[in-house]
Amino acid sequence: MTEETPGFDEQQPDVPSGATSDDAEPKAADSPSTEEGAAPAGDTGQDVALVAQLDQARTALNERTADLQRLQAEFQNYRRRVERDRIAVKEIAIANLLTELLPVLDDIGRAREHGELVGGFKSVAESLESTAAKMGLQQFGKEGEPFDPTIHEALMHSYAPDVTETTCVAILQPGYRIGERTIRPARVAVAEPQPGAQTVKADEAAEADDKESGGPEEG
Repeated sequence: MTEETPGFDEQQPDVPSGATSDDAEPKAADSPSTEEGAAPAGDTGQDVALVAQLDQARTALNERTADLQRLQAEFQNYRRRVERDRIAVKEIAIANLLTELLPVLDDIGRAREHGELVGGFKSVAESLESTAAKMGLQQFGKEGEPFDPTIHEALMHSYAPDVTETTCVAILQPGYRIGERTIRPARVAVAEPQPGAQTVKADEAAEADDKESGGPEEG
């Protein structure tokens, strides 16, 4: 028979009552995750990169917008310059054509003065004058108007006691203009005040004043 050793008991680890063996081991879930801690840093780097790309896109957009605005301004200036040149060329062409017709208009005017503008010739002449007027041709020059060297050409000169300034006393050839542009000055005969006439008129005016006031005062 086998003898049992008295007083020998198998030693068991002391476990508190109500506790299990699982509580003695640390839970893996309680330890912080390394990967979860590194995630915010990666997101911040991506945000910085996106902001940088957005800034670059905005800069490129502003540059392209400025280029487009500059090209549009240059195109508008080009259009205005072409339109201005087109109008100028048109006006020059019309002025050249009407300048060639001025001798014909002069003949028509002389025929009208002599009463020779009759019949079919009158209708043709009036049609020609009407067409020239529609193209912008304007006649100027009248007797009695002050002489203006910018629009008048004096062919004859004389003195007259009844004028107070250089005056057009006869229109030898009418002048013509298109808008503000003179294509031929009016050729006129002018008269200037007669020398000494102003002094005589001044003396006459002084005498008239004396008579109205009862004569000069006696000392």
